[in-house]
Amino acid sequence: MTLNPTPFPALARRTAHIAPFRAMEFAKRAMALEAAGKPVIHMGIGEPDFTAPEPVIAALERVVRSGRTQYTAALGITPLREAIARHYGERYNLDVAPARVVVTAGASAALTLACCAMVNPGARVLMTDPCYPCNRHFVAAYDGIPQLVPVGPETRFQMTRALLEEHWTPETVGTVLASPSNPTGTSIPHDELGGIIAAVRARKGFSIVDEIYAGLRYGDDAEPPETRSALEFGDDVIVTNSFSKYFSMTGWRLGWLVVPEALASTFEKLAQNLYICASTLAQHAALACFEPESMAIFEERRRAFQRRRDFLVPALRAAGLDVPVMPDGAFYVYCDCSRYSNDSEQLAMELLEQTHVALVPGTDFGFHAPGRYLRLSYATSLEQLEEAAARLQRHFANR
Repeated sequence: MTLNPTPFPALARRTAHIAPFRAMEFAKRAMALEAAGKPVIHMGIGEPDFTAPEPVIAALERVVRSGRTQYTAALGITPLREAIARHYGERYNLDVAPARVVVTAGASAALTLACCAMVNPGARVLMTDPCYPCNRHFVAAYDGIPQLVPVGPETRFQMTRALLEEHWTPETVGTVLASPSNPTGTSIPHDELGGIIAAVRARKGFSIVDEIYAGLRYGDDAEPPETRSALEFGDDVIVTNSFSKYFSMTGWRLGWLVVPEALASTFEKLAQNLYICASTLAQHAALACFEPESMAIFEERRRAFQRRRDFLVPALRAAGLDVPVMPDGAFYVYCDCSRYSNDSEQLAMELLEQTHVALVPGTDFGFHAPGRYLRLSYATSLEQLEEAAARLQRHFANR
């Protein structure tokens, strides 16, 4: 006897506004190929091949054995909030009160909290196209409208004050920016960022700046990397950061916000209800990130990422994949594949299946010419990058 399937209740309409994360879908296929014995080189997911350094691992072991596994305060343990505040003083020469620091379950939870606090249904939030896809989905999850501003090489794929002013509408309430950004690895020039924030403030809006890659900036022999934060531009700026990228702790799910002190109690209330607190074990272990021994390790890793970038960009250009803007941060290259295809999704699958190099099509990051771009992550070893470049060059030479 065939039974009629039980009908499911209707889903909330907002779920239709959230697209699948293609990077994760390509990663699943890459892992399936790897499980079948194929020599896959992973350049898709933005995850450092480095892991937490020994001082952090040792700290975690001590915390586990001490039995400190209960809930913490929703805003995070006081020593970690104080350590993060000191970090802004030591690295950025900024006086940040620990009361402004909100420890979260990764930067994703930080941006979720920020959108929950700041975005009303129907409100428009400006962000660039391309951008990290989840940023627009955080807004959509609270029934806001991501207002995408097309950007290209002429602005280093970043927002400018002129673009923001041009696209601001009566329904716009703020902006979410990322500097350095995913997928392009580019930063907003600091003075330009200040102008953007001033323009938003003049319109009584909010500025949320994602600085998850702020520790991974690269200079050159003539000019060292810039070490500045959007927090310079006023106590009303909301900044997010994370232990995932610079600190190489992706799976630990630990991040933070710096918010206006007057809003801290609101963020505390939301955190209490949405996830209670960030991981207790991760919070205590993360204190070791700020020890001099750990910071020295992180800085050496930053230099390793720069060496990888400096190899990969010329290698991609040699393969006929144009890199219109040299990335100055994070660990991504956004390259133009239009010499070979205007369908980046099809090309990315072709490269995965035929060369076993996993990367991500531009279609993941927005709607502005996504078919002509591929994103590659160089968060893997130089040896792997050299092999990937050789495979790509052979593939396109024989295409």
